[in-house]
Amino acid sequence: MDERQLRILRELGELGSVTAVAEALLVTPSAISQQLRLLQRSVPVPLTERQGRRLALTDAGQALAGAAVEVETALARARHAVAEFVGRPDGEVSVAAFHSAGLALFPMLLRACAGPGAPALACADADVPQEDFPRLTREYDLVVAHRLDHAPPWPRTVTVTPLLREPLDVAMPVGHPLAAKQRVTPLDVADEPWITAHDGFPVLATVEAIAAAAGRRLRLVHRINEFTVVAEAVAAGGGIALLPRLTMRPHPALVLRPLGGVQASRHIDVLCRPERTARTAVRTVLAELRRAARTIQDRDARPPDG
Repeated sequence: MDERQLRILRELGELGSVTAVAEALLVTPSAISQQLRLLQRSVPVPLTERQGRRLALTDAGQALAGAAVEVETALARARHAVAEFVGRPDGEVSVAAFHSAGLALFPMLLRACAGPGAPALACADADVPQEDFPRLTREYDLVVAHRLDHAPPWPRTVTVTPLLREPLDVAMPVGHPLAAKQRVTPLDVADEPWITAHDGFPVLATVEAIAAAAGRRLRLVHRINEFTVVAEAVAAGGGIALLPRLTMRPHPALVLRPLGGVQASRHIDVLCRPERTARTAVRTVLAELRRAARTIQDRDARPPDG
């Protein structure tokens, strides 16, 4: 039995005929009769009986019709609760982001959602291989993810909101011989010791592209995923590295130089399951993320500083 069948039984008890119920529900009498037959099959005792020209409910039918009122009332309450949840502007919204995106976006997002009536944020960092970002949408309302230019697009199972296209620059200590150049090439950096990410993480693919363009294997001396730690390792003379231009805070001991000859940039996107954006609070947070990304983009009206 389902909600529609129970409603038909309830209406039949009040109106007394299939034709009257069909007129009330704006369907055909045959459709009403079919639903009553389906309902009867799920119950071991008769629900209706003929009383002259009137189709009346049996005692069992009256008992089920009474229960139908309670079912409709409970469903109405449930729909109202869902509508309130979907429409609440101050509902909780969970946001996951990889580390450098969290560093750049979370402070602006938290400030934007600090006032009364704003969404209640639950932020988390999530440093995962590129192919694992879509899976995080099961756990979080919004997932800030990154992928390289040449990487496959995100799967169609998630909704994608682009935030930034961010260049990856070569970071080196102040005073490094390559710092005198305005732009470096794969051949320039091929013989340097490198600090890069673990296998499966997006930046490593760009390092491999540099090696291919230079025609030689690079010397990978340190494997560090967290860019703020990478920056300190570069500043300490541990090697050179690729660092994001927009989402990293400037480091006084580093110089960033654009890389020519290979595609060295990444897309920063927000991933979510389509149904999550039905909520007002989720749409509000998504709009604030886009606003924060525009602020970051506007700040980068200049080349990397040295």
